[in-house]
Amino acid sequence: MHNEKTVLDFDEWLYPFKDDILAQQNYLLHARNHILDGKSPSEFALGWHYFGLHKKPDGWIMREWAPNATAIYLVCENNNWQDSPDYEFEPKKDGQWQLKLPLKLLNHGDKYKLHVYWNHGHNDGYRLPAYANYVLQNEETKGFDAVVWQPKDQYIWRYKTPPLPEIPLIYEAHIGMASTDEKVASYSEFTKNVLPRIKDLGYNTVQLMAIAEHPYYGSFGYHVANFFAPSSRFGTPDDLKQLIDTAHSLGLRVIMDIVHAHSVSNENEGLGNFAGDKSQYFCAGERGRHSQWDSLVFDYGKPEVVHFLLSNVRYWLDEFRFDGFRFDGVTSMIYSHHGLDKSFTNYNDYYNNTLQLDALAYLQMANDVAHSVGKSILTIAEDTSALPGLALSSKNGGIGFDYRLSMGVPDLWIKILKEKKDEDWDLVHLFYELTARRPEEKVISYAESHDQAMVGDKTIMFRLADKAMYWHMQKSDNNIEIERAIALHKMIRLITASTNGGGYLNFMGNEFGHPEWIDFPREGNKWSFAHARRRWDLVDNGFLKYEWLYNFDKAMIKIISDSSRYTVQNTYISQNDGVISFVRGEYLFIFNFSPSKSHEDYGIPTKDGDYNLILSSDDDTFGGLNRIQDNGNYIAKDNLIKIYTPARTACVFKLK
Repeated sequence: MHNEKTVLDFDEWLYPFKDDILAQQNYLLHARNHILDGKSPSEFALGWHYFGLHKKPDGWIMREWAPNATAIYLVCENNNWQDSPDYEFEPKKDGQWQLKLPLKLLNHGDKYKLHVYWNHGHNDGYRLPAYANYVLQNEETKGFDAVVWQPKDQYIWRYKTPPLPEIPLIYEAHIGMASTDEKVASYSEFTKNVLPRIKDLGYNTVQLMAIAEHPYYGSFGYHVANFFAPSSRFGTPDDLKQLIDTAHSLGLRVIMDIVHAHSVSNENEGLGNFAGDKSQYFCAGERGRHSQWDSLVFDYGKPEVVHFLLSNVRYWLDEFRFDGFRFDGVTSMIYSHHGLDKSFTNYNDYYNNTLQLDALAYLQMANDVAHSVGKSILTIAEDTSALPGLALSSKNGGIGFDYRLSMGVPDLWIKILKEKKDEDWDLVHLFYELTARRPEEKVISYAESHDQAMVGDKTIMFRLADKAMYWHMQKSDNNIEIERAIALHKMIRLITASTNGGGYLNFMGNEFGHPEWIDFPREGNKWSFAHARRRWDLVDNGFLKYEWLYNFDKAMIKIISDSSRYTVQNTYISQNDGVISFVRGEYLFIFNFSPSKSHEDYGIPTKDGDYNLILSSDDDTFGGLNRIQDNGNYIAKDNLIKIYTPARTACVFKLK
């Protein structure tokens, strides 16, 4: 451990579980040694350079891992999709197969598949290569073909990666639904139309969903079939590189939502039954199926599987210059119960033989691979359990994530809005949950992500305003329901962002209170794109109140990017008055959640000195009534400042 602090040093309440923790760390060490076999994680994770299809000066070479296969052919347009001796693979050691072809037999853009036989030729199937780097859907058959992607002119990167921000301000986005039009938007359209918006708002990191190829668009990208292929729905691999390069030119970093918790169960497009052995990549039997997600669970104890997944981590960093990852479904990976119906209320919930140690070992190696590629690489765990050590460096015995998503916060907001009257909010509990995190970890805070916007659920704005959004969002229309919704929307987002435990995340469009829900085209909605898009026109037309929310988010993010460098101090909460205040560095945040009580000359504890009002949710630019005067004459004496706090408003002051 290099005399570094371990998770036990951060949390004395873990000492009763010391033996469990040490046994876990010992298992991870032995698992790593077994799988890596003397190599470093970054050296081990170069599988795509060896496997898959590669163009050499003297011809093509292709390799696949298929230990249960008895014959493999490459079938393509040039051989009329028929088995041919010229395109037959040779078996090699360790279950590997190899094919060498003259250059003339394949060309850039050719479509191809593998015809795989097993059980001595009694069974067979057409498969896409495991390392396919470009896959297209056939418009006639609706099936998928691998495509030779070897353009004559390689993409030339023009811009350097921006430095790692001290506070990640993340804009979560989905390429396909990023257009106002009812269609699947492209990488190029996102580059041209959405990246400038993200820059304008002040976010410094773009998180892209649904990048790896997935057969069903409506899966939101979480049923991956082709782990090395950027989704062709949105354009070519070079279009994605152009997007990332352009983002870098704007000072924006780009991270990827990576899905290694499971795989789509499809056999023709995916890895579900590559060569007659359904446990080639996945756990055998029931352990290999995720019943709730209808997907397959990887076998993280098998060196070949870990090699495949670790190589995938490095592939996206090396080939596409992503700046990091949000690892999806970490809770599902690391517990045998997948975290289903578990609340994780005490430490016994972690150390009761439900931890999947092979999955933990994989995640630790994946973080090591990512961080070995560049010191500025960012990794985030999507985890509901807050497992001790998950967001602690691997050199300290942790799993190595830089951040964990604070997933309890959006659930808390939903619960409050559904179950509590405005005057009954428990402000002490709310503030505790907003600031709670493990002592060794940093978290990404958020009020809502894409999860809360899916069909069957509601965004915060839609939950607050409901059907009134359809009729009363014109700026000239005074409506009490909308006034409440806009006021609380601003306050909820500001208090969530300003109490963040390391970073902040927003889902595309939620910054301006995007109406309704997300629903991808499906049979149940007659394959409509009406709810699989973003209504930028609602912000841009100048007549609607969505513009006020957009303006507020932009002003808020500017403050969060600076104030979050400091810890939360001088906390004051009055349940009776509906007031919460706190200090971060030179910034004083004040919230009055009361729906009816405004307070004159209200005393707020803070540092002595002269203060400027730098943000008020009551400003008319944000749809407010301008009740808080920006006269620059706010003085704190004896650690107290007296101000006017109108009901349902928030304001931020800065020490001169």
